[in-house]
Amino acid sequence: MKKLLLTTFLLTLTIFNTQINAQTYQLTGTPVINTTGWDIVPSATATGDFVQLTPDQTSKFGAIKLSNPINLKYCDKWKVEFDFRIDGNGTTAYGRGDGLTFWYLSNPPTTFTTGGGLGIPANANGLMVAFDIFNNSTEGQMSKVHVLYGTNNVPAGNPNVEYNMTANSTFHSADLTPTQPFVGANYKHVEVNGEVDPNNINNWKIQIRIDGVLITDTSFAPSGGAIGMTQGYFGFSAGTGAASARHSIKNAKIYIDKVPILQNSITPFVCTNPATGNGFVDLTSYANQFVNNPGNYIITYYVLGSSTPIATPANFQYSGNTTISVVIKDPSSTLCDNGDARIILNPSPFSADDITITACNNNNAGVAYFDLSTAAVTTLPGVTKRYYPTLANLTAGTNEILNWANYPAANGATVHVKVTTPQGCTDNAIITLNHFPVVVVNDTTLRSCFLEDNVSMGSFNLTNATVTTQTGITKKYYPSLQDAINGSNEIITTNPYIAPNGVVYIKVTSANGCYAIAKVTLTVIPPVYSTVLKDKIICVEDKTTLDAGTGFDSYLWSTGATTQTISNVGVGTYWVKLKTGDCTALQNVKVFASEQPVITSIDVAATTVTVYANGGTPAYQYSLDNVTWQASNVFKGLSRGVHKVFVKDSYDCEPMETEVTVPNIINVITPNGDGRNDVIDYSALGSKIDLTFSVYNRYGAKIHQGDKTNNYKWDGTASGRKVPTGSYWYSVTWNENNKTKTPVKLSGWIMVKNRE
Repeated sequence: MKKLLLTTFLLTLTIFNTQINAQTYQLTGTPVINTTGWDIVPSATATGDFVQLTPDQTSKFGAIKLSNPINLKYCDKWKVEFDFRIDGNGTTAYGRGDGLTFWYLSNPPTTFTTGGGLGIPANANGLMVAFDIFNNSTEGQMSKVHVLYGTNNVPAGNPNVEYNMTANSTFHSADLTPTQPFVGANYKHVEVNGEVDPNNINNWKIQIRIDGVLITDTSFAPSGGAIGMTQGYFGFSAGTGAASARHSIKNAKIYIDKVPILQNSITPFVCTNPATGNGFVDLTSYANQFVNNPGNYIITYYVLGSSTPIATPANFQYSGNTTISVVIKDPSSTLCDNGDARIILNPSPFSADDITITACNNNNAGVAYFDLSTAAVTTLPGVTKRYYPTLANLTAGTNEILNWANYPAANGATVHVKVTTPQGCTDNAIITLNHFPVVVVNDTTLRSCFLEDNVSMGSFNLTNATVTTQTGITKKYYPSLQDAINGSNEIITTNPYIAPNGVVYIKVTSANGCYAIAKVTLTVIPPVYSTVLKDKIICVEDKTTLDAGTGFDSYLWSTGATTQTISNVGVGTYWVKLKTGDCTALQNVKVFASEQPVITSIDVAATTVTVYANGGTPAYQYSLDNVTWQASNVFKGLSRGVHKVFVKDSYDCEPMETEVTVPNIINVITPNGDGRNDVIDYSALGSKIDLTFSVYNRYGAKIHQGDKTNNYKWDGTASGRKVPTGSYWYSVTWNENNKTKTPVKLSGWIMVKNRE
């Protein structure tokens, strides 16, 4: 922030209390007051946290003032606050003496001064606020405030502000001793606020408070040497005469800083129109180079040396070197207006620069697209540019390039631009359009083994696709060419990327932002299985050999074997991992137990036994001794009694066997009670399972049921009456007592001879 003080005063600012606005000058400090940037005039001394202007002695003078003058020309408002104390053990005669003064003077005291009272030199010019404790009329003690905005020149020979009654330039309070006595051990706090009177801009409204009590709020007109005064020194002074008192001040703060600006001066490029010799400039366009948010300020422009504001600063006409004074006012602050800003207009010829710009020939399309406005043919703001394909077009104003923001061009093409400044100055420039080096890519293929759970899919690592050897590039992956061009639907998970046979596209982008797109073909390597390894059927008690065939790089069986074949394999489920190249196919193989044939039933007719079988794999072989085998299922001429029957299928496994009983068959009965051939008796089969004995007449009607109640016998009767002599058909069925409960059926005809 720019200050009016010299750099030596900046040290004072570094020790300010953090709760005080940094835009002040201060005379503060504890336990020792800091007087850097202030001049002390004896007999004033810095003692502890205060400045003692005079000791408690007669005929003493002291003062302290800012080392550098302050220009209040542009200050609408300012403020001073301080604490003062008047005490001591000096003479009580004349009511002690004399008092102290705060002032803003163009000619402050620099050494001991006589006359004038309160340490103010005779003929001092400026604003004086006196705190007087000696009544010159009564020679008694008082507590009065005097204000003079003019020249301290009354009375002649011994000027004293107490007697200056210049109309509209002075103020004298009543004696405040009853309510606010100035003499005492405690400090009094004073606030003096000054501001330009809005009703008369030549006047200052001065408001004074002591310990918060308003003493005056008056508009003062400058008089004498204060008229036209814009620069002075802030300070304090005190004096003692025939009486004595100690005068002290501390905690002095002077709020008179200017509105802060970013810089003091700017020298924008401007030119004059060769045809007229004049130029026009928008002075307001530079406001943001002096302050942030110019809309928060009132900004006025003057030709340097003139007091008349420029009426139309947004369209100011100039013809030669001109300096503009800029006055910046903050209407919301007590800060002084800042008139230090300068706009220096030094018209010079305008020249646009030839420039080269570079853009991307993306995907090696042959053209790049240029934003011609990015060609920095000038740094001058506010210019207008028109673009043409040739100089002839520019000269004639034809074929203007309207798509300048996205202009396609081959490498090395040129465009001509006409640049016009806000002042109407023009120049032409050539824009050369170059291409960045193309991104070189190549299409490639990625191969992946099939997934075991879905052999049509593979797991790919897309980052392994080598599509370029260039460094400093970035790669992004997309499912389609259009997605790659648009940058949409990016593939985020590149490893693993699960996909079937197909393609993906890699967008390769260089550090320049140029790109090329490479196609990556994805190939799922299908599983290679053995064509010779098949499921087998063997007898349950047998072993076999499994052969995966040749042509594989390695084998791993579920048995742990790593050979092409495994032997001595029984019934069960097996697998083998067959490696071809980098891929391994898992192939399952089963060894089934052959299905054994089942003896479903046996028919017995006299001495002939017919065996019926099912299941297994025909053709069947039959045997009664498991040695001699026949293809026929009929055995004839069997003796009565129990026989074993064996059956096997084409796998020649252990045969199925069962027992069959050939019972004693009676073909004729003569139920006459002689004890011979009186009944048919199948009780010998009573141990068989589900034994049933039935007799039918020639019409197929069942006339007898043999069971446990009749001990499986028939005596030639039906319903208790003898049946007529004749032939009857019978059927005996049972299940053998084996694990398959083989059903057996015995049937035939029997002659019944009944004698009447």
